[in-house]
Amino acid sequence: MIPAFLSLSGTSLSADERALFAAADPAGYILFKRNIDTPEQVRALTDALRELSGNPRLPILIDQEGGRVARLRAPHWPEFPPPAVFGLVWEKAPLTAMAAARANAQALGAMLTALGITVDCLPLLDVTTPEMHAVIGDRSYGSDPLTVASLGRATLDGLKAGSCVGVVKHIPGHGRATLDSHLALPVVDAPADTLEADLMPFERLNDAPMAMTAHIIYTAWDAERCATLSTRVIGDIIRGRCGFDGLLMSDDLGMQALAGQPGCDTLAGRAKGVIAAGCDIALHCSGDFAEMAAIAEALDPIGAPAAARLERAMTWADVPSTATVEELAQLRDALLADANV
Repeated sequence: MIPAFLSLSGTSLSADERALFAAADPAGYILFKRNIDTPEQVRALTDALRELSGNPRLPILIDQEGGRVARLRAPHWPEFPPPAVFGLVWEKAPLTAMAAARANAQALGAMLTALGITVDCLPLLDVTTPEMHAVIGDRSYGSDPLTVASLGRATLDGLKAGSCVGVVKHIPGHGRATLDSHLALPVVDAPADTLEADLMPFERLNDAPMAMTAHIIYTAWDAERCATLSTRVIGDIIRGRCGFDGLLMSDDLGMQALAGQPGCDTLAGRAKGVIAAGCDIALHCSGDFAEMAAIAEALDPIGAPAAARLERAMTWADVPSTATVEELAQLRDALLADANV
């Protein structure tokens, strides 16, 4: 098994993808809109990936946050609100906000589980700041670290109740970045004591099963390498200061934030770099076959500590979901209505 989550090009496995994945044995996969058509098609695809791997606990990921970040959409799937909605409710009624966020996440989890998707890249624990780039925007629960931590916890608990694994992101915090890391490398010059507020939600949720790094330079901790590629940030801040001991994956290797970083002139170099820095898993999202083949060739087999974290993460949500998506969505909507949101 190689320490990578890969993707694929279409709604079913091509012959070349099947051969590559069988030989490389990636640790898991991530799905995007290009991989989605109907519920029956998605279930057939996840079944095929699981059969190919021989692993009934195979991680199959998706970004289904609600709002503008959702790969599953109408007419086959219901719409979910963006995280900021729950932050607005918190300002009026914190307990109602937590209950609504939990019901919402359980509905998400139940919907995904029925499709064979086992991991949702949610919740965002990025704390809003005035300078924050719009790429985060309403994907954040708000500007108060306690609010973010509390609603993040409710969301994580809801996903677990829906039999789905959650991923906290973007550790150690994307809220001070003024650039979109898909397009450029953000540099955050805030001093270490100011960054304490950004870290607090990740500290509070350091028992999460999985986390995703930020492609951001924090000059207070490492002025040369972004968090994803920094042994200092991963070792001292994420593993040390935050105390996170779950599965740590990189954000997408294809993002332009990595382009000018040392050793990152190729996708294979980026994959090797994030693993060398301390990430357990390199995430690659484009589905480009040549890139995936190069990454697979470059990576050594997954190490024992990373394999143990992966196994632990995939047993985290071993609880049966006891309510339907419709029932949970109705509960969420009733709670939001009570709070006039």
